[in-house]
Amino acid sequence: MKIIAVDDEKLALEGLMTEIALAAPEAEINGFRNGKDALAYCRAQDKVDIAFLDIEMRGMNGLSLGENLFELYPDINIIYTTGYSEYAVKAIGMRCSGYVLKPVTADKIRHEIDNLRNPIEENKNKKLYAKAFGRFDVFVDGSLLKFKYQKTKELLAYLIDRQGELATNADIVSVLWEDDSPDSSHISYLKNIRTDLIKTLEENGCADCIVRTRGEIGIAPDAIDCDYYEYLANRGMEGSEKLFKGEYMSQYSWGEYTLASLYSGGSVWNLTD
Repeated sequence: MKIIAVDDEKLALEGLMTEIALAAPEAEINGFRNGKDALAYCRAQDKVDIAFLDIEMRGMNGLSLGENLFELYPDINIIYTTGYSEYAVKAIGMRCSGYVLKPVTADKIRHEIDNLRNPIEENKNKKLYAKAFGRFDVFVDGSLLKFKYQKTKELLAYLIDRQGELATNADIVSVLWEDDSPDSSHISYLKNIRTDLIKTLEENGCADCIVRTRGEIGIAPDAIDCDYYEYLANRGMEGSEKLFKGEYMSQYSWGEYTLASLYSGGSVWNLTD
């Protein structure tokens, strides 16, 4: 799901994008401070599913921007955001999908996404979405993926962190139990969490996300969507700085090494540089 957010006030735009990300963590979100930049971006895309537009903006206002977006994408869902309720009748009369009064919250956003005027055609092939910036979480078709063991989620996070580089059992044990001396109990537990990982992904139609060889396991980067991967692929391009907010897999101490590399402009595994 591809979403744009447009508001000419910097803090308002940042807040709007934060609430959208909370309501739709699997979505690709791009923010703009004016209608001209938003239109330029949209003209370069095959499709944009939802546009959250502030109505009162300097230059091109949200209503005019909405009209231009409908010319590009007749089935786009326009959701207006404003602090003024008097715009509601006019906005609704312009085929908009929804109308959110400020302050915008994730609950309001989620309600609008759940009741879109033009339903979004989902990809028939399920695809894993991993959110690495901030706390690590994984989603399939927008639903949070749950595992039997907490360490299973951490194993998947570590494999995603490696960007496709295969990991041996020794590699995994040294990271997932970094404060302990490795012993046979860790290897036994690792077998359980590997099985849990593979089984859970298979049950959710994501078996192609994992690559296995004898004694090694890794992630298939092309089979998943990930904000970290998107940032690495677009680093240095206009707007890429909006993807990285200064936190990376924050619940895992080993993620600090990659976080440091992100601040320095490098890549731990050097697979995308």
